[in-house]
This record gives sequence, structure tokens and C-alpha cells, in this order.
Amino acid sequence: MKTRSGIFILLLFSFFAQSQEVVKEDSLKRNNKKDSITTISEVIIQASQRNLKLNDGNIVMSVSGNKNFKTSTNILEVLRKTPGVTVDQEDGIFLGGRINPAIFINGKPVVMSSQELQSYLRSLPPEMVESIEVNSNPSSKYDAEFKGIIDIKLKKNTNLGWRSSYIGNVYANKFNYRENSLNLSYNTDKAIYNLQLGYNDGMSTYRYNALQRLASTNVMRTKTYQEDETEIYNIQTGIDYKLNDKSRFGLNLRGSFRENYRVRSGSLYTTNEDETQLVFNTESNNPTHYLQNNYGITADYSFQNKNFKLNFLGNYLSVENKQQDDFINRDKPTSELLSYWKSDLVNKINIYTGQIDVSQKIGNSTFEIGVKFSDTNTDNNIRYDTLSVNNQFIFDPTRSNMFSYKEKIFAGYLAYNHKFNKLQINAGLRFENTQSISNAITTDSIVSRNYLEWLPSFSANYAFNKSNELSVSYSQKITRPAFSQLNPFRFYFSPLNYWIGNPYLQPSFTSQIKATYRFKNWVTSFTVGSEKDVMTRYPLYDPETNVLEYLGTNLPYRNFAALEMSFPIKIAKWWNVNSQFTGYYNHEFRPYLDEVFALKIYNYEVRLNQVFSLPKGYTINVFANYESKSGNSLYIIKPRYTIDLSVQKLWFDNKLNTKIGYNNIFDSYDQRLEFRHKQIMDNQFTHWWDSRKLLFSLSYNFGSSKYQAKEIQKTEEENRTR
Repeated sequence: MKTRSGIFILLLFSFFAQSQEVVKEDSLKRNNKKDSITTISEVIIQASQRNLKLNDGNIVMSVSGNKNFKTSTNILEVLRKTPGVTVDQEDGIFLGGRINPAIFINGKPVVMSSQELQSYLRSLPPEMVESIEVNSNPSSKYDAEFKGIIDIKLKKNTNLGWRSSYIGNVYANKFNYRENSLNLSYNTDKAIYNLQLGYNDGMSTYRYNALQRLASTNVMRTKTYQEDETEIYNIQTGIDYKLNDKSRFGLNLRGSFRENYRVRSGSLYTTNEDETQLVFNTESNNPTHYLQNNYGITADYSFQNKNFKLNFLGNYLSVENKQQDDFINRDKPTSELLSYWKSDLVNKINIYTGQIDVSQKIGNSTFEIGVKFSDTNTDNNIRYDTLSVNNQFIFDPTRSNMFSYKEKIFAGYLAYNHKFNKLQINAGLRFENTQSISNAITTDSIVSRNYLEWLPSFSANYAFNKSNELSVSYSQKITRPAFSQLNPFRFYFSPLNYWIGNPYLQPSFTSQIKATYRFKNWVTSFTVGSEKDVMTRYPLYDPETNVLEYLGTNLPYRNFAALEMSFPIKIAKWWNVNSQFTGYYNHEFRPYLDEVFALKIYNYEVRLNQVFSLPKGYTINVFANYESKSGNSLYIIKPRYTIDLSVQKLWFDNKLNTKIGYNNIFDSYDQRLEFRHKQIMDNQFTHWWDSRKLLFSLSYNFGSSKYQAKEIQKTEEENRTR
């Protein structure tokens, strides 16, 4: 691996050294010309660009026109290179390595499921985005669930007429995956009409390997291979209507339809302690058919008169999930059927939300007040049928489950902002009253809760000058358990491995302080905090059946800290490097079985984003990411790294944009975990996703207007339906 990396780096440096000579020759030729246009062009190239700033202590990165993102095919790839943001192998987005943030578009949360959101971000080219703001410590103005916010600001153009764009992405590995998006908008003096159509389809793969020494001293090897064939249709349409000079009204409708066929095959290969004798060798097949239908309606109204603002947002979301599974287990040497069961799942979610926000500016002060109400209803019914000795499927009450969850939240906040010359202070107080009922109908177990929480926040920002600014902020947050964490039925990974929800989970509460300092484009931030009633999963091994369950629980507390630094380095006129370093500290108090584990874990992450600007408008990007050994009190997570290479070029007066990339070149980004305490359980396993891919992206813009339609919105309750 090291030899291949060395050869690659040497070839790369050789190529760019030759490219530098070409740049010098091209520059000499241009200098010999007496053309005034050439002179103007050179001045533009030499002008410095401020790609980064702070807004109330939040990093704001410019995107469109930022050469660091020119080769990125979409905003999801831009986020991978944004300071403080991590995107994992399944396109999950995190802040500080642990926070799943809310995604905003132009200051409003978007209405999309996690899969829809990922597809949308992959279809959104960097050229359409003005900036990205990363808020890792939101104030009391925002929902208490929002521990972090990523606000994507789209470029604003108000040209009259219509505008269209097509974006196509193709990912090639063992199988192909294709994404297509068509955006249409028409802008008049009074109204903006928009229509978005999307179609994605293709195949992805996943592998799981585990090595476990059983209580009987036998050695069991688990192998799982999974293929997912997915087809997704998306449609959304809306109107943004200008009632008069002071008020606007918007209405958006959307639908998303997802169908997935999954084939999972696996084996359990078990030998004696010295691996000289076979004990058993079983194979399993788990074909799955999954359907999801989403429907959403969003209505919003805004009114502004001088320094007074009023906004209303109403939302309805309906989600229906259906899934059918077969679990077939055989003895591999003889093909004898050992067990066979089927499952039939129906899951329905309905969410209603409404909120009003009012603000009044008086001199250098701004007063804000807001209220919000949300109502969530979730019903889940899963039926298992097991093949009996007489070759008939009979109802299996031990696995079947009916579960419902109802939740009402009434929230409100008060916020105050004042600016004293270079100093700006913000203070806020939020309350959230939660009423919930979880009903495990099958086991006749009802858990009812009613609690009120007050959550303050404070921040202060001081700008010494244009190049230096300092920000300090404090906030308290609440995290309610997601539906999947509460639902007490089995989600199978293999016949001997599954996890179960816990309807008795309590919400967790987080308090944290963050300090951020910026010097030009160099930013350093330090976060320290504590979380109580931490929601987590823990393994429970049964030595008699060799079943490994993952159960949900609340830990008493954990303390954490993070140090983040990002800074650019200009090595040459044609070679820029953006560097990021993040150090993490985690100390969790974890009771487990009859012991208490409270380890202090330190780990770090380093990223290098290198951009090479070459002649004839070509841009090459090399992105490298390294994660050190990490984990928690129970597991060790092994170090890993990835290297991506991409090339970008514009054509036909910048209307056509083409990009080619090769992600995870050395297939080195799998996740390997090992259980720390061998006296309890000796277990290690690896998750592998097909993230080594060749990708091609094409986007084309046409039409008489460049207006970007407003995106529809999403509530924090919808984040928890995942």
C-alpha cells in the first residue's frame, strides 16, 4: 500500500511540475501580446478572494467561484471539504464527529427524508450555491433538537423569465448508480413558479465480516454480502407569490416514491479453538422488498414593515413504509433447511407543525419572539410467520410487534440582540413542553411522559478589525429519542445478531461552550461540554445461544471537547492547499453488566485539500483524509484514510460543466471495530461500503432567467423519523 501511495505521489508531482512549465510558457506568450483585455484578465486573476468569514461565531464558506470546490460534483462533496463537517460512507452528515445537523436552505430547514436530502445535495452543483454556514452551537431561537445547523445559501438572481437546468451523475464500481435532476423555474413580477423532477436508480453493495471467540472457546466467523437495487422518483412544485410590497405567500407540494430490492447472503463458519475441526457451517439468505411513499405540504407567509418582521410556517408530512423479508437458514455442507421465517412490516408517520416568528428592531437592538406546535403520530405493525414442521407458516408471537408513538410539543422562545460598536451580544431563553405516549400493544406496555424544559443560550462576538474576530457562545439542548430507538422489535443483521429499541429511553440534555477565533482565513475553535442521560446502544452476548443483541440505554453522563483548526497555504500561484486538523476528547461514564467503564478517549482527524489550476481551464483536486484510532469505553475503532482525485472543465461559454472523479482510490475507508474487554467478549468486525467509485458529472444550464426557486422546508420532528 505504501509503495503504491509513493508511486502515485511521485507521478502526481512530476505531472504538476511539467504543468508549471506549461503555465510559464503560456504566461510568456500572453505578455508578448499588446491586448488591453489580457491586462485586465491578469489583474482579475491576481485579485485576492476572501473565501471564509465568521457570522456570530459561525464559519461561513463561499462556494460559487471558490476554486477549492471547482472539482466537487455536488454540495455533498463540498461539505466533505468544509471545516468542522464530516460525511461518512453512507453520506451521513455530522458536526464535530458526533452531531447530526439540521440542513437549512436560505435560512429555512428543508422538508426531505434523509435519503431524499442526500439525493438533493448530490444534485445541487457548487455553482448554484453562494455560501455554506456551519453553526455548531445554535441559540435558543432554534428548535432544541438542533445541536447543529448547516445553512446553504443559494445564489440569488431575479431576472424575469424562465430558467432550466439538468444535472446528471453516474457512479461506477462493480455496479452503476445514476442520478438525474431537472429544475424548471419561471419568474414574473408577482410570482415565482418552480418544478423539480428527479429520478435515481442503480445498485450499491455492502460487506460485513466478524470474528468472535464464543464462550465455548469455539471460533465463529461471520460473513455478510448485500446488494441493494434502488429506484427513486421525486417531484416537488410550488409558488412564491408577492401579495404586495410588504408581504409574500408561498405554497409547496412534494412527493417522493422509493422502491428497494435487497439481497443479503451470509454465512456462520465455526471451528474449534485451534481452528482444526469444523463445528458448524451455516448459510443464510435474506431477500427484502421495501417501499416508501412520502407526501408533504408546506405553506409560509411573511410580512415586513420597516423594522418589523412576521413569519408563519405550516407543514404536514405523511410517510408510509412497507417492507417484506424472508430469512432462510441452511446447513451449508448438506443444504438442509434449518429455519425459515417471514416478516411483513407496515409503518405510518404523520406530522403536523406550525410556527410563528416575530422580530422588532429598535436602534441597535433587536427583540424576537416565537411559538411552535408540533403533533406526531407513528404506528408500526410487524408480523412474523415461521415455517413449522408440517411445512406451513404459522404466526410467531415472540417476534411480532405492534407499537404506536404519539408526541405533542409546544415550544416558544424570547431572544435579544444588541450591538455596541465592535461588540455584539445575543441572549435567548427557550421552553419546550413535551407530551408523549409510547404503546407497545403486543406486550401491553404503555409509557406516558409530560415534561417542561427551559433552555438558555448566550453569545458574544467582538471584531478587532477586518482580519481578527473572536466569538464565545453557550447553549443548552435536548435530544429526544427517535422512533427507531423506542420501537421494541428486532432489526436483524444476521440470524444471531440484531438490535432492539427501548420504549423507556429518556431524552438526553447537553450543555456546551464554544470559543472561535479568526485571523484572515485561519480559524480556530474550541468546544467543551457535558451530556447527561446519553442515549446509546450496548452489546449483550448470550453464551448458550451465541446470540448477540444490541440494546438501547441511557448512560449517566459523558464529557467531551473538540479543538478545530483550518488554514489555507498557497504553495504556488497554481497550487493551493487547505488544511484542517481536529482533535477530540471523550470521557463517558458507562455502567456495563456488573462493571463501570469510564475511559478517556483522545483521537484526531487531518484533511488536506489540494487544488491545482492548470492551463486551458482545467482544475485538478486531490483530497486526503486521515482518522486516527478512536472509539468509546467498549469499542476500539481502528485508524483509516481515504484519497480522492477529480478533474473539472467548463465548456460552451460556461453553460456546460463536466467533472470526473475517482473516490477512495485505495479502497482504504472501511470501518474496523474491536471489543476492548476480552474477559467479557472477544469480538471484532468490519463494515465495508463500496465507496471506491469512478464518477462522472454533467450539468447544463439554459433559459432566459437565472432565478433560483425557494426550497421547501423541514421540521426537527421529521429528522427523528429516520
